[in-house]
Parts: sequence; structure tokens; C-alpha cells
Amino acid sequence: MAFFRPRVSREAEVRYHADQEISKSFPELLGKAREAEQTLRELRAANADEIELLAAGQAFDKALTEALRAAEAGQRATFGVKAYDDRIARRKAKATPAGAMWTAEVNRLRTLREENRMWGIPRVPRPLPATR
Repeated sequence: MAFFRPRVSREAEVRYHADQEISKSFPELLGKAREAEQTLRELRAANADEIELLAAGQAFDKALTEALRAAEAGQRATFGVKAYDDRIARRKAKATPAGAMWTAEVNRLRTLREENRMWGIPRVPRPLPATR
């Protein structure tokens, strides 16, 4: 009796290779996010006006989002090709040391981004429309 492993789908292979390419830029994107965070902290320490803090907070959010996307791609690529089609393979891959490291990094970046969205970006009132 012969046992055959089901081959992964072509779509899963394409997504896997795309995620590998995206994840290569993770260290660079994380560095940009750290620079944006440092700029935001310096502006807060200098008691900058709300417009500058708004721009810095939005730049930090954008940098965090890009780093998060790269980290998620690295996480999926670490899980392997089979994990794109099989949820059990995905669960098993999360239990490996590399999978747990990427999962923790993704969760850390998500938490940091949400915290920045809630408290780091100041709410600036909209300007009133000009009256006649």
C-alpha cells in the first residue's frame, strides 16, 4: 500500500515565496519604526505643539504598520508552505521556537500600534468652517 502526501496548492507556494521576500525587509522596517518612536518621544519631551505631535504619531503608526506586515509575513513564512492550507500545520508550527518567536513579535507590534493609536496620536479639533 502506497501512502501519498497531498501536495500543497500552487497558490500556497506563491504566497509562501512572496512572504519570504516581504519578510527580508523586516529589520529595516523595524529600524524605521524605532526612529519614528524616538522622534515622537523627543517631541513629547520638548513639549511640542499638538500639530507636530499629530504628524509624528501618524508617522510612527505608519512605520509600525509596515513593520507589522513584514513580521506577519515572516511568521507565515516560518510556519512553512503546508501551514497556508492546513490549520493543524499552522498550530504545530506556532509551537516551534521560531514560530513562537515570530508570534510574540507580531503580538508585541500589534500591542504597540494599538497603544499608539489610542494614546500616542493627539486628538486635534477640526477647524471651524468660515462663516459668511
